[in-house]
Amino acid sequence: MRKSNFYLLSMFFLMTACHSIDKKKPNILFVISDDQSYPHTSIYGTSWIKTPGFDRVALEGLLFTQAYTTNAKCSPSRSSILTGRNSWLLEEATNHVPYFPEKFTTFPEVLKSNGFKTGYTGKGWAPGTANRNEKKRDLIGKGYNEKKLDPPASFISNIDYFENFKNFLNEKYEDQPFFFWVGGHEPHRAYEYEVGLRKGKKNINEIDHIPDYWPNSVNVKTDMLDYAFEIEYFDRHLVDIIDELDKRNLLENTIVVVTSDNGMPFPRVKGQVYPFDNRLPLAIRWGKGIKDPGRVISDYFSFSDFAPTFLDLADIPVGSHNMKPFSGKSWRNIFDNQIDPNPRPYMILGKERHDVGRENDQGYPVRGILKGKYFYSQNFKPDRWPAGNPETGYLNTDGSPTKTEILNLNRQGENSTDWNYCFGKRPNEELYDIEKDPLCLENLAGYEELSDLKTKLQNQLINDLKEQGDPRVLDNGDIFDQYPYSGENVKNFYNRYMGGEKIETHWVNSTDFEK
Repeated sequence: MRKSNFYLLSMFFLMTACHSIDKKKPNILFVISDDQSYPHTSIYGTSWIKTPGFDRVALEGLLFTQAYTTNAKCSPSRSSILTGRNSWLLEEATNHVPYFPEKFTTFPEVLKSNGFKTGYTGKGWAPGTANRNEKKRDLIGKGYNEKKLDPPASFISNIDYFENFKNFLNEKYEDQPFFFWVGGHEPHRAYEYEVGLRKGKKNINEIDHIPDYWPNSVNVKTDMLDYAFEIEYFDRHLVDIIDELDKRNLLENTIVVVTSDNGMPFPRVKGQVYPFDNRLPLAIRWGKGIKDPGRVISDYFSFSDFAPTFLDLADIPVGSHNMKPFSGKSWRNIFDNQIDPNPRPYMILGKERHDVGRENDQGYPVRGILKGKYFYSQNFKPDRWPAGNPETGYLNTDGSPTKTEILNLNRQGENSTDWNYCFGKRPNEELYDIEKDPLCLENLAGYEELSDLKTKLQNQLINDLKEQGDPRVLDNGDIFDQYPYSGENVKNFYNRYMGGEKIETHWVNSTDFEK
């Protein structure tokens, strides 16, 4: 063979090999805590929480400041992540504790069918029931929960997330791309009281601000530090997981996503529809694929964006799978540090039925729109209690020292303001200037000078939802109340409770603080 031909042939094989390496599909690690609000990581500026794992992902990747779930409760939020669809387009899965509809395919199922090894540890899609052809369906992949540990406090899960992830990696083929979901059970309720002070070595004085709808008390600050302790515990697993990826030379081609499913398990946050309730921490690292890391992204990010982004980065065309049309969009151009030609102009939030405690298993339907400095929401059933009926024990929010103090102060006639903010009925329309009033305490919906603004936001919200096909605005909203709970222990709870039946269910979270 002539030298020139040998040279050309060698270059051809070299270029082919490089191209093959460049086109190697990325791994995806999805790390999701349970009930953690923005801005509760140290890189966002919260001094009483230390999160070196989250901070590293943000510093070596992208930090998002406007990331929102479309529905601030475990099941519907995770359903939106897995399907790439807004919550109100998921039929039964719009609700909490649902039967997951067989018609909806999840992106991990698509990844698996395209050669990815998939799995999870800890909390996956839950709570609810997912079957297909009357057999249990793994929406995320195989569960890896065999490895256990001795948790540092009561109520913290004994699942060893890190060791189970290592088991998963040991099972996959050497060059096989993977998707793995690390689902922390923290900082979900319940907490070991004062564990943040005793074992976390925290100080009450670290809490320099308490939301204006909770009492400014030592009891509430202690509760917040216990919440912080569990966030930090889960973050330590993240640190070990990242180090393991680095040790195995997998880190640079792994998209590491760290976020949460909904806001903190405190009154007026978890399961509600104000911006603070739906706004969540989000950091994404991909050493090989993110240009100019260390950037802060302030565009609106929806949880419906995860699925289309992951499939796009895995080079799986939309037409090649049977997922329903996405509500979200791919963020590939942001990873490439390109200007988004079609940035999301506003965020729509909403909910239907969360937990238990209303007559005939009714929900509390809300839709809201966040645009610029204003948030507008419509409560479609203002005659109902937004956080559960008082006679059934406020069952729509987690039991906690903070909630108990608010309830006790109201019973004693000492503080009805906090009770009204957290549990009281709400008007049909709400409008807030979130620059001046980020916690949405002063309702501006009745201000005449803002009537045109309110009308514009309302029209934009309703017209968009109609275009999407939301049953709530298409005169079929009551369908959400007719979908049954998947758990027998929560079906028809109100009627059984009011009938004197003694009911024990972990969904109620009736802790010692409220007995």
